Amino acid sequence: MKKLTMITSLFVAIFLIGTAFAVGPGKSVEYVGGDAGKVVFNGDTHGAKQGMKCNDCHPKPFGMKKGSFKMTKEDHDKAEYCGICHDGKRAFSQSAEADCGKCHMKAPEEPAKPEAAPEPKKEEPAPMPAEEKK
Repeated sequence: MKKLTMITSLFVAIFLIGTAFAVGPGKSVEYVGGDAGKVVFNGDTHGAKQGMKCNDCHPKPFGMKKGSFKMTKEDHDKAEYCGICHDGKRAFSQSAEADCGKCHMKAPEEPAKPEAAPEPKKEEPAPMPAEEKK
């Protein structure tokens, strides 16, 4: 009985670890995206609603270990990685410049701070003329 409990606990632990790394509905993962801005991978748009299953992308072409995937600008022109689906037919293109903002999110630019106007010089009062003696 003790052995069965241990085996069951092990399977539950493995299952929970797998789901802890999943990007399911309501979750997202952010990747550094260089000059184009960070890339936000949204679990709501990559799942069952779109007819997708985890094993459609994992473990190939995307490894499960965090940090194992590094996409370069050159990879956008290939039908690998995101381009398997993002080909302009199954999903929006990953190589059309007009679609870049669908994945890459640039940080909003802070408005330029107005330069502080120089403080007006305080003029010292002119010296009072000495009263003339009569």
